[in-house]
Amino acid sequence: MNLVPADPTVLHPFPDQPRVVLLKPLVTSELIEVGEFSYYDDPEHATEFETRNVLYHYGPEKLRIGKFCAFGTGVRFIMNGANHRMDGPSTFPFPIMGGAWSEHFDLISGLPGRGDTVVGHDVWFGYDVMVMPGVRIGHGAVIASGSVVVDDVPDYGVVGGNPAKLIRTRYSESEVERLLAVAWWDWPAEHLTEHVRTVMSGTIDDLEKAAPRD
Repeated sequence: MNLVPADPTVLHPFPDQPRVVLLKPLVTSELIEVGEFSYYDDPEHATEFETRNVLYHYGPEKLRIGKFCAFGTGVRFIMNGANHRMDGPSTFPFPIMGGAWSEHFDLISGLPGRGDTVVGHDVWFGYDVMVMPGVRIGHGAVIASGSVVVDDVPDYGVVGGNPAKLIRTRYSESEVERLLAVAWWDWPAEHLTEHVRTVMSGTIDDLEKAAPRD
């Protein structure tokens, strides 16, 4: 049996499937952090994730993505730069049009935001999901296709809809605590490679027994 770990530095983990890209070796923006093995699947624009899928990202807020996340085609993150003023009669951002209007740039700078957008480890995003600014998505969550995520998602929660609502949790509260404690995504690569079948199809008891010992 081949126990050599997969390589997290290659752009295309399946050489004959260019639609699948690992995001960590792809992303260059200092405003985006991605953990190892998180991937994006897109038959046409996989390598354009930064520009097509992370929108209105002017900073300083960051997009933080954990390890082992799966992003279906069309997943988009709307960042805080999309914000407009809503305390006056018009929401239109006149200053960005230039000319004398640019003298009023203070009216659109420093608008309140919700902070960083954070995605935990081992999160599965279905096709065409939209994530709004400042959302926190917990470890092990599942986001149904077509969802618009406007609020935080708990660890191992399954959400869907527009706006996305909690459908169920994958495990009980006590089981979630055990899963977070075992934190398989932080196991050394060689150890994880040895126990992939347990991570994918075992019980929580199996996972705890397989965890590396200090």
